[in-house]
Amino acid sequence: MPATGQRTIAVALPPFGGEGLLRLPETAARGLVLFAHVSSSSRFSPRNTLAAQEMQRAGFASLLFDLLTEEEAAERQYVFDIGLLAERVDHAATWIRTSAAGYRLPLGLFGADTGAAAALVVASRRDDVRAVVSRGGRPDLAGDALPRVTAATLSIVGGNDPEVLALNRAASRRLHCEHRLEVVPGATHLFEEPGTLQAVVALACDWFLRHLTNQPAEKNDAVHRPA
Repeated sequence: MPATGQRTIAVALPPFGGEGLLRLPETAARGLVLFAHVSSSSRFSPRNTLAAQEMQRAGFASLLFDLLTEEEAAERQYVFDIGLLAERVDHAATWIRTSAAGYRLPLGLFGADTGAAAALVVASRRDDVRAVVSRGGRPDLAGDALPRVTAATLSIVGGNDPEVLALNRAASRRLHCEHRLEVVPGATHLFEEPGTLQAVVALACDWFLRHLTNQPAEKNDAVHRPA
C-alpha cells in the first residue's frame, strides 16, 4: 500500500490522447521524472512500476505514459520512428509543465530501448531537461542530436547485453555533456536476473537526486531496496 499522501492519478495526454499514470510523493516533490518507454502497456509494466515506486519514495513525482497506441506498438516502423516518439515525449513534457503537479519542478527523462533515443532528442531541444537516464536504451538512434544534449546523461546497460553495450559506448563518445555509462554485471537486456533491476533503479534514483536536486542519495535511505 502507498504511504499516506502518496497518490497515483490516471491522466490523458493531449494531443494524441496517450494514457498515463502520474505518481506524486508523500511530501512536496523534489523533481519530476517523465518515463519514455515504447510498449503500449508501458504504464503498467512491472519494471516501470518498480522504478516509479522507488522514485516516489525518493521524493520524485513521475509520469508514465504510452508513447504509442496499441495498434502503433504492434508495427515495428512506429517503434523505431524516433521523430514521432520524440514529438510525443516533448508534448508530454509541455503538458506536465502546465499542470500544478509539474509546474517549475526540475525535469528528468527516463527512457528505455528506442524511448531512450527519443528522450535524448527531446533533451537536445529543451533547456528545462536537467537529467536523462537510459535503461538498456538505444541512444545511438538519437543521431546528430547527441552532441547537442546538455542534460547530465546516465546510460545503464547489462553486462550480458554486448550489442547494446557496444552501441551505448559509441553513442557516449558523441556526448559533450556530463555523462556516465554504468554496466550492471550479469544482466541481460531486460534486467530480469535477480537484483539487477533493483541495481538499475538505485543508479537512476541516485542520478536524479544528484542532478535534479543537487543532493546525493543517502545509502539505504533515499533509495528503498527490496529484500
